[in-house]
Amino acid sequence: MGRCFNFSAGPANLPLEVLQQAQVDLVDYQGTGMSVMEMSHRGKDYMSIHQNAEKNLRTLMDIPENYKVLFLQGGATTQFAAIPLNLFSSKQSADYVNTGAWSKKAIAEARRYGTVQVIASSEDRNFNYIPTLTSEMYSADADYIHITSNNTIYGTCYPMLPDVGNSTLVCDMSSDILSKPYDVSKFGVIYAGAQKNIGPSGLTIVIVRNDLIGKALDITPTMLNFQTHADSGSMFNTPPCFTIYMAGLVLEWMLSNGGVQAMDVRNKQKAALLYNFLDQSVLFSATVEGDARSIMNVTFITGDEDLDKLFISQAEASNLRSLKGHRSVGGMRASIYNAFTKEGVETLVEFMKDFEKSNG
Repeated sequence: MGRCFNFSAGPANLPLEVLQQAQVDLVDYQGTGMSVMEMSHRGKDYMSIHQNAEKNLRTLMDIPENYKVLFLQGGATTQFAAIPLNLFSSKQSADYVNTGAWSKKAIAEARRYGTVQVIASSEDRNFNYIPTLTSEMYSADADYIHITSNNTIYGTCYPMLPDVGNSTLVCDMSSDILSKPYDVSKFGVIYAGAQKNIGPSGLTIVIVRNDLIGKALDITPTMLNFQTHADSGSMFNTPPCFTIYMAGLVLEWMLSNGGVQAMDVRNKQKAALLYNFLDQSVLFSATVEGDARSIMNVTFITGDEDLDKLFISQAEASNLRSLKGHRSVGGMRASIYNAFTKEGVETLVEFMKDFEKSNG
């Protein structure tokens, strides 16, 4: 059958060139006589992989010198606890914006360790928009303000970053990191699971400003303390070596293809193809309106659950895979991350046109 067009929300498709290089390296990495999965994480061969991955990430995101890059495990979900444990002061208070399932989980976890003010929420309309934030909404005693930049399930994203003044902005960037330029200096902490735009699952990237390290609550477990990993260069314990290797290949692929700026252009073009069709379709409609539409995750429906199921089934048969929407939204979701090709979006749109003619 060959490779499909994989619209999975994560783990997501990887660049074909990366997979082919990993295939070449799998048994014998660059003449070492062993796989990356077999080599010592303290050896010079793996250390070169590790260091190059960090160097390339810093280059792609233009990460300032006063920020540490941590390669961790446990997914972004583990950071839901690590963030308050590391950033809470004696006030133990934070502001959160509730824009979907993952921010709700982050809120629930932070409440185990302190006071959380939910200063804005889009739950009233099933998270199909991003609430407007204004300066008077922020709490005077908040240790940080937490947002989720892109909401994978609901297909929304922040059209622009909120202005939090001198407050510490923390962002779960799991589903749009490296998809468009972000000014890292605007954030105190950025964290992201790798399995959408960076590599396979198993790696979590945390970018944290130096002055926020070393202040963890006494109850913080050693493995959740940013200081632990900053001091050891993310080598306190055995890191997810093969996932970091794969992420390193993806980062090299991005650099050779124009970097984040080029990804941004490509991603907007891909999303525009799909949204433009949805906006003129008589059968399909996007679930998100206005400037909060994600360019990573496009959610849409027909308005008829049986027709949605038929579309998904016929799409699967046509090698258009993983288009089923999350159960909380229903319908369909096309995740079109950095590695997803324009050809794949064009193929989907043509299939939707044919489906509309037959069922509209």
